[in-house]
Amino acid sequence: MTDTTADAVERPSFLMRTRHFFAWVLAGPQSERLRKARTRVRLAMLGFGALYAVIAVSLVVYVVRYDRSAQSGVRSAEAVSSTRPDILDRNGEVLATDVRAISLYAEPRKLAASFDVDEATELLTAVLPDLDAREVRERLRSGKGFVWLRREITPAQRDQIHRLGIPGVGFLREAKRSYPNGPTLSHVLGMVNVDNQGLGGIERYIDNQGLAELHRAGLVTDRNQAAVQLSIDLRVQHVLRDELIQAHQKFRAKAAAGVIVDVNTGEVVALASIPDYDPNQPSTAAGFDRANRITTGVYEMGSVMKSLTTAMALDSGRFNINSTFDARFPMAVGRHQVKDFHAQRRVLTLPEVFTFSSNIGTSRMALSLGGEHQRAFLRRLGQFDRVVTEIGPSTAPLVPRRWADITAATVSFGHGMSVAPLQAVMGTAALVNGGRLITPTFLRRSPEQVQAASRQVIRPETSNAMRFLMRLNSERGSGRRADVEGFYVGGKTGTSEKVIGGRYSKDKQLNSFMAIFPADQPRYLLLVMLDEPRGIPETHGLATAGFNAAPTAGRVIARSAPLLGLQPRFDLAPAMQTIQVGYRMPGR
Repeated sequence: MTDTTADAVERPSFLMRTRHFFAWVLAGPQSERLRKARTRVRLAMLGFGALYAVIAVSLVVYVVRYDRSAQSGVRSAEAVSSTRPDILDRNGEVLATDVRAISLYAEPRKLAASFDVDEATELLTAVLPDLDAREVRERLRSGKGFVWLRREITPAQRDQIHRLGIPGVGFLREAKRSYPNGPTLSHVLGMVNVDNQGLGGIERYIDNQGLAELHRAGLVTDRNQAAVQLSIDLRVQHVLRDELIQAHQKFRAKAAAGVIVDVNTGEVVALASIPDYDPNQPSTAAGFDRANRITTGVYEMGSVMKSLTTAMALDSGRFNINSTFDARFPMAVGRHQVKDFHAQRRVLTLPEVFTFSSNIGTSRMALSLGGEHQRAFLRRLGQFDRVVTEIGPSTAPLVPRRWADITAATVSFGHGMSVAPLQAVMGTAALVNGGRLITPTFLRRSPEQVQAASRQVIRPETSNAMRFLMRLNSERGSGRRADVEGFYVGGKTGTSEKVIGGRYSKDKQLNSFMAIFPADQPRYLLLVMLDEPRGIPETHGLATAGFNAAPTAGRVIARSAPLLGLQPRFDLAPAMQTIQVGYRMPGR
């Protein structure tokens, strides 16, 4: 019983093992196949899920990129056009500002998917007939995310286009630069392009200061832009431009230009060049005759450069205010002769050389000191280098390569070397402000900035003597027609024959007058230039600077001096009594 029982216990165990074996043999492979199939299904599901995720992400990226491309033009236009700072004159008057304008744009991708391009073109050109239908059609078929169709449309045109219901066509309120004073300050301010980016003058200076980079980075808004304040006085600018226009017409000149500078700070108070243009209408700026003649182009300045030669002679210590020069006969320099236009045919004192504008006397000063001394002096007064200001660098001067004796002679009276007028102004200002050469600027300057921008180039005693000579010239010389009672004007005329076809022309001249006021304590320097003026009955047919540039300067001073805070003084004695330089009249 015991054994039987044991067999009975063992037998089910054997049977169970046998059954499990056969079950494994018969069902095992299929079970494994089912398990593997389930695994494959799961992997397939994961794979398809990942694929759909990639597709979904790609679609999102595509939509975002499409949206960005469609709006990139809008955003860049807003970034540039809405954030230009206002430009103000020295008294806070607005010279340039932004106003809102409506512009028309399209999203070709969106339009092409739901609207006929030809029909859209026909509808748009019906509202805006001056649109080029072919160009509009090409833009709408370009497949781009964003294209401009028309910058600056009227509210009425916007409403008409809006009622057309063309998908993918929209409007953007962007900024348009406005110049309230029109052409009055065009050569100082410059202008902007259709994207409100500076193209010249102070506008380009603003961009070059980092505004353009900040726009591209999206870091600028119209709320964090500080206004740019200039040294320009709008009232004086109106006066200068008005008188230049009148002179331009009266003397039938090819062009006219002028500038007023504070001799003690270098600040430009007014600058005009006629013909000018309206920056509100950029197309009017085309043509070289619209260039700013004060900084663009170089000229032989004629006798106004005698001021530099005379200062050089006095500052050398070899000559003084009572020195004399033989001007009885023309002076031979090599194979050439130097002659005087107003020949006195006698020995002249240094002040007489200046007031009679003697080429002979001035040449003797230069040749006595030598060409190297002359070159060094002119270089020291900034006549060999471009003048760089906020409105850009002036044109480079034309300096002779060889400095022979005849070169020294002709350069001494303003021939044979060409400079930008602003260069001549900077150098002359140093002659009367105590001897400090100060780089001109169109921005307001603090006393510390003035100090940093200036350097001593001549002795104060020389500067005092030059004030005397320039005032004496307005009392007795060629500057008499520039004198304005009460404002003690001093100055020097310049009548320079222009080089035409490689030769000096007898009937085409560049006339100028360099004025200082008041001469005893100079505050301002004025340069007036007339290009190819003609004689008129009032001047007895004469066209020299004393008859046109000088009286024009006088009228500018009479109108602008009170605006600049200068009070007239009617008790001042002649130069020989007011400005003490120890001059002894001949024969005394």
